[in-house]
Amino acid sequence: MLVMMSKDSPQAAIDRVVQRIVDQGYQAHVLPGAVRVAIAVTGNEKAVRIENLQALEGVLEVISVTKPYKLVGRDWKPENSVIQVGDVKIGGDELVVIAGPCTVENREQVLSIAQQVKKDGAHLLRGGAWKPRTSPYAFQGLKEEGLKYLAEAREKTGLKIVTEVMSPETVGLVAEYADVLQIGARNMQNFTLLEEVGKTRKPVLLKRGMSATIKELLLAAEYILQEGNYQVMLCERGIRTFEDSLRNTFDISAIPLVKQLSHLPILADPSHATGDRSKVAPVARAAIAAGADGLIIEVHNKPEEALCDGPQSLLPEHFRKLMGEVEKIGAAVGRKVHKSIE
Repeated sequence: MLVMMSKDSPQAAIDRVVQRIVDQGYQAHVLPGAVRVAIAVTGNEKAVRIENLQALEGVLEVISVTKPYKLVGRDWKPENSVIQVGDVKIGGDELVVIAGPCTVENREQVLSIAQQVKKDGAHLLRGGAWKPRTSPYAFQGLKEEGLKYLAEAREKTGLKIVTEVMSPETVGLVAEYADVLQIGARNMQNFTLLEEVGKTRKPVLLKRGMSATIKELLLAAEYILQEGNYQVMLCERGIRTFEDSLRNTFDISAIPLVKQLSHLPILADPSHATGDRSKVAPVARAAIAAGADGLIIEVHNKPEEALCDGPQSLLPEHFRKLMGEVEKIGAAVGRKVHKSIE
């Protein structure tokens, strides 16, 4: 349910509506807007008593929201959300590219790649300190040591850090180092983890699960927003289908559909979608043309020696070429590539 109030409603009137909602045992989420103030009511499994709200000062109307996701939908917030990470804005007119190694292997590796992708135009640095692997015998990441190397890379390059958090118990530790908390595909429906990152005020990059529907992705995001963290970005990274020629099937139609249903930014991860560096650039170009707000790309200077996902990692020269293509395609669809402040 949404309570719509006049934009010039005094704060005292807004507070009274919020209190009335809370008194009924629900939660209130206030979003000031250019033409009105919207208050989303969540936590209700039964109908809210509308007459108790409509009579209050400043209330224009009370709207029933039939979609299961309320806070991520455009009913509550018609305009696009823009997430600020340092000087980078994600979800606005500018395109943003996150780049770096799949996993932090050692200090020299992450510093070298960070400096290279920064030089070639990347806006944020990705790198895994914890790595969810299919095999328990595969490299699992350097954990806090890896976080320290990422923090050093940020200090030397100015690139803010995007790194994955895998468990509720490590959210606090990862949040001490990271600028963006990534929820990987395997954890998209780890609801306890979603609630925990929702209690932080760190931006969150939420990846679509391997077999998740769009509705399930949006409901996963709802868990985070429902805890009060509205800084959420979605990511299409391919889904599992009957096709086995590529690692996953990249759902290009998910991008415009999410844009239609939700105000949250959506990025594309063509590296995990394809698992093949020769396919990364073509899928990346398609994603930008389809309306993605940015890309997350794996880059490695020695992919043949990579401890994780070497076959899908671009060499620096390939990444440099892709950045030029992103700029051209972005211009064709009315978007420009963000220019970082030096």
